[in-house]
Amino acid sequence: MPETVTEAPAPPAGFDRAIARRFNAFAAGFWRGDSARAAWFYTLGLAGFLVLKLFVDVGVNRWNRWFFDALERRDALEAGRAALAFALLILCLAAVGVGIVRTRETLQVRWREWCTGRLLDKWTGGQRFFRMTRAERGIANPEYRISDDVRLATEPMTDFAIGMFTALLAFVTFIGILWSVGGALSMEIAGAGVTIPAFMVIGAVVYGVVMSCLVPLAGRRLSAVTAARNESEALFRAQTIQLRENAESVALSRAEGQAREKLHATYAALVANWLRLVRQHGNITWVMNANVALIPVAPLLMALPKYLQGQLTLGEIVQIASAFIQVQYAIGWLAENYGRVAEWFASARRVVELADALDDLDAAAPGDAGFFTRAEDGGGSVTLAGLTLCDRRGRVIIEGASACFAAGAKIQIAGPTGSGKSVLTRALLGFWPWGSGMLSMPAGEPAVIAHAAPWLPEGTLEDAIACPRPSGTFARADIAAALAACGAPHLAARLGAGGRWMQSLSAGEKQRCAIARLILSRPQVILLEDALSACDEAAQAALTRLVFERCPASLIIDVSNRPAPAQLYDRAFTLARERDGPSRLADTARTCLPAPAQ
Repeated sequence: MPETVTEAPAPPAGFDRAIARRFNAFAAGFWRGDSARAAWFYTLGLAGFLVLKLFVDVGVNRWNRWFFDALERRDALEAGRAALAFALLILCLAAVGVGIVRTRETLQVRWREWCTGRLLDKWTGGQRFFRMTRAERGIANPEYRISDDVRLATEPMTDFAIGMFTALLAFVTFIGILWSVGGALSMEIAGAGVTIPAFMVIGAVVYGVVMSCLVPLAGRRLSAVTAARNESEALFRAQTIQLRENAESVALSRAEGQAREKLHATYAALVANWLRLVRQHGNITWVMNANVALIPVAPLLMALPKYLQGQLTLGEIVQIASAFIQVQYAIGWLAENYGRVAEWFASARRVVELADALDDLDAAAPGDAGFFTRAEDGGGSVTLAGLTLCDRRGRVIIEGASACFAAGAKIQIAGPTGSGKSVLTRALLGFWPWGSGMLSMPAGEPAVIAHAAPWLPEGTLEDAIACPRPSGTFARADIAAALAACGAPHLAARLGAGGRWMQSLSAGEKQRCAIARLILSRPQVILLEDALSACDEAAQAALTRLVFERCPASLIIDVSNRPAPAQLYDRAFTLARERDGPSRLADTARTCLPAPAQ
């Protein structure tokens, strides 16, 4: 398994508007195309419930004045009516709250579903999940970005939209109440009469702006620290998954000590980032807790002079205090959600980086090597015409390879480790585009490879062997017969059973299952890349002959570290590196007997 875990880079600090714009450009597609109808239904429904909630909040504000004025007059009948009306307000508030929760959470789930689906399509399409492991621009832990970061980037955005919409409506509505009920404040200072118009409006705005500025100041490093925490979480999770998936290799190598030390070191870095985040939260809490204590008291102190002058009733004082608090919630919305803004931005950056990296895999960047020419051959042959393969930055790996493999031929290509065999097979499969020259492949279905670590997905063994073809493509009796021919008849009894076959089967059993898959599907072009490395030499020769016999019309190219018996192949080639230069493909010029007669 290729190493996919990389060290988490230090994330850049601060908020980047370009990242926010790119994320919005990526995610806004939910409101267009096939998903637009559902997206707008839930969006407009949510907006409607938020407007209804504002009406209910205004009703509660007016109820405060009604009820407390009745108490001040000691009017029991009016206070009783107000109490009954309050029960209706509570019912409306609860009903609207249910509507908001249902529409908001459904919108979040559907939006996340769309974004995750788009990233999954990008990641799994065009073999990008494989190509990314070979790309120079590495992206750490794409699976974490697709799962958790998409959630952390979409859910807060919905809450931000709700908060912004609600804050704007509340600010306009309750500022109007402060203006009309609070009026102007007239007082005498140093013997001179002073009148402050709309004094409650001025007080509310000044108080809100001051608090809104203090919170970002206290948590100015929160975005960078949150991003570092998320990277550390992803790295620790990826390393634990890697240990589980390679448990046998680690145990047999007695490397559990090193694995444990590495996990402890990674988790120590995670804890350090968490503690930095805790300190940032502590800084913000100083301001937030002070604000919580001051909000209900500040309007009472501001309105106290007019109340003592007899210009405000008790009900008006309570109404002003209620409206003041609503205005503070509106002004302080960004400050109160500053932590979630930082969390959203950290996750949005990681989602954008992944989306950009996946797009970059299909586009040549400045300094990239060019692409060789791919063509189709209607006759079923494979032709290499001056084919040079290099890495993305232009380093030549295989130079000037020329050969023609006819349909149905059995070809061997042998070469030592590091000679570029894997690069050649990836080019034949269509996974490696960089180089020059021309490669012609048979028209129709793509080439199929059997390699040292074949993939058997979870599910029934029958479906795993049929993969990537749909379930039921092959009759169970045919699969059982193929397994018996490959020397694994005992697996036939498990065809209907489910399991994690990559863990439960031995390396040899997995390779025999892959050979059974080949002789069942009989593809046009078969690539064998150390496909029988877990079997002994006699079994390797027998299974190779089996593939040749069962797939007589298939062009078979066997790529391995060392030559196999010459009599198995029609032609044999070597791939070897010339000193420090690139590898070259050479015909061994030996006499090869034809494949066994059918």
